[in-house]
Amino acid sequence: MAGYVPGEQLNDPDIVKLNTNENPYPPSPRVFDAIRAALTSNSLRKYPQPLGDRFREAASGVLGVSPDSILIGNGSDDILTILTRAFVPEGGLIVSPTPSYILYKSLAEIQGARFEAVPYEADWQPDVEAWPRSAHLSFLPNPNSPTGTVIDPVTTLRLSSAVTPHPLVVDEAYADFADTPGHLSLVSEWPNLIITRTLSKSYSLAGIRFGFAIAQPEVVRELVKVKDSYNCDVLSLAAATAAIEDQDYFRDVRAKIIATRDRMATALAALGFDVTPSHANFVWCRRADRDVKPIYEELKRRKILVRYMSYATGPVGAPDGAYAGLRITVGTDAEIDKLLAELKAIL
Repeated sequence: MAGYVPGEQLNDPDIVKLNTNENPYPPSPRVFDAIRAALTSNSLRKYPQPLGDRFREAASGVLGVSPDSILIGNGSDDILTILTRAFVPEGGLIVSPTPSYILYKSLAEIQGARFEAVPYEADWQPDVEAWPRSAHLSFLPNPNSPTGTVIDPVTTLRLSSAVTPHPLVVDEAYADFADTPGHLSLVSEWPNLIITRTLSKSYSLAGIRFGFAIAQPEVVRELVKVKDSYNCDVLSLAAATAAIEDQDYFRDVRAKIIATRDRMATALAALGFDVTPSHANFVWCRRADRDVKPIYEELKRRKILVRYMSYATGPVGAPDGAYAGLRITVGTDAEIDKLLAELKAIL
């Protein structure tokens, strides 16, 4: 197998890093207080809470779900791995739309399972009719990466019904930035629906590694059997709990990112890019007049990292051949101003 390739992580303070969808703002001040408290207490010599009880209580109040509906993970990628282990037999089938998160295919290969990618419809909705009913596990990103597009809940329910009793996982890593509600309200009525979230993006905790799943309690009880005994450490649990409790700080940072995202999308369109309307903390842009890979390479030479992504196929109706573009993370206003200035010079 080729293996999943993460975005570049260069240790150069002069780099403008807009390639891995990190939050450009620091975490809530409460996070630092919580980590300091954990470091100065007796907690590091003891195992952490295996189920993250304090976090589950805090998150349940914010999300409006039962604490027993929450499964903690070492980032949402850990959650996706747990789900694959739990539901997919060797030789089984994992299905996701395309173009989308390329880790889904890697998870199938690790499990010794088959993988099938179903092209999105032209309106960036999953093609329910083409979706294999025999899929042991289906991944549906909402919002999608790299496009930032969202799924209509009615379509999600159609797909959930179509693959029943097999699980449908709605990967909502970027849902906090969406202008539409996520799918949390659907979980209580659909036992095969599982939502995954992360604190890496909207809560500025990519370096901590913390994610979680929301499912019906009886599903979570089974998934606990599959996860590592202590998959989240004392510091990550302290940081995650403090972050999700500070909703005022979260809302302030979210508003700044959305404002910058919308300004950046308008400016990129003015430069001739085809920009897909985004509900995430990044934008997906392509060009009809030229290959965008040289633009990515020149930006890198000028110490600005964006993500060049290429897929074998695009959505229904896209031209045959590779479907490629630039996924650009929303940075600070100063970082985006520098990006736009360099793009003008390059173009």
